[in-house]
Amino acid sequence: MSAATPSSPAPGATTFAPSGARRGGGAKRVLPGFGLTLGYTLFYLSIIVLIPLSALLFKTFTLTWPQFWEAVTAPRVLASYQLTFGASFLAALVNLVFGLLVAWVLVRYQFPGKKVVDALVDLPFALPTAVAGISLTALLAGNGWVGQYLEPLGIQLAFNPNGVVIALIFIGLPFVVRTVQPVLEDSEKELEEAATSLGASRWQIFYKVILPAITPALLTGFAMAFARALGEYGSVIFIAGNMPMISEITPLIIIGKLEQYDYAGATAVAVVMLIFSFVMLLVINALQAWQRRHSGAPA
Repeated sequence: MSAATPSSPAPGATTFAPSGARRGGGAKRVLPGFGLTLGYTLFYLSIIVLIPLSALLFKTFTLTWPQFWEAVTAPRVLASYQLTFGASFLAALVNLVFGLLVAWVLVRYQFPGKKVVDALVDLPFALPTAVAGISLTALLAGNGWVGQYLEPLGIQLAFNPNGVVIALIFIGLPFVVRTVQPVLEDSEKELEEAATSLGASRWQIFYKVILPAITPALLTGFAMAFARALGEYGSVIFIAGNMPMISEITPLIIIGKLEQYDYAGATAVAVVMLIFSFVMLLVINALQAWQRRHSGAPA
């Protein structure tokens, strides 16, 4: 007996391709028109990012190299670099420690008001930076709610570099907490239980089991907090005091040059900050890729 052959469709009948099939055998895409969407993406990025950055670079090119070097290495500018980078690094270092503690408490413990505390962590994201600066100044100034008790003791936290560090700690804390928190939530409790059963102390469990697992996330949060602090202006400007050579941050230097119509000098200093921002962006991307590889997540 010969094998049965499939019957041909009746005249006028409509045939349907299997679900997910498309011409050429490729997968069906959710957003059709790759050329159109790619063109829109490039156009949007050009308008928002590339054209402003190109204008910044082209304005800087109007300076000769000696003029550019003089603009970015003036004593007042160098002092602002020292404060901006030093305070940003110190604030990110503080957030590295206390951000880990906050994330640990939110993940490992249950207590009344936990959801409120969890929401307060995101307050620096939602709060306008100028409002944060005014609030910190009202709190820490010599006649503020807290400052009035600290200043008689010789502790001045406002209108000096201390105020800059405090403001940068405030705006950078969520980056560390929100980076470390999901890693702690996904950590394998079985490893800790196994270490406990083998006689490991709490410190040994943290140092040899937990810390290696969260180190990529910690470094990523540190880099993000540091990068965010480098460009901060609104929350710092009210509490810093803005004294030249003492408590003047680099963004304020740029604003001052713009107000003096020194556009080339302002863009020269801005280019220096832009270079450091790109370096931090590369570092953050590298750390995030390391974190994905460490956790076994797809790249």
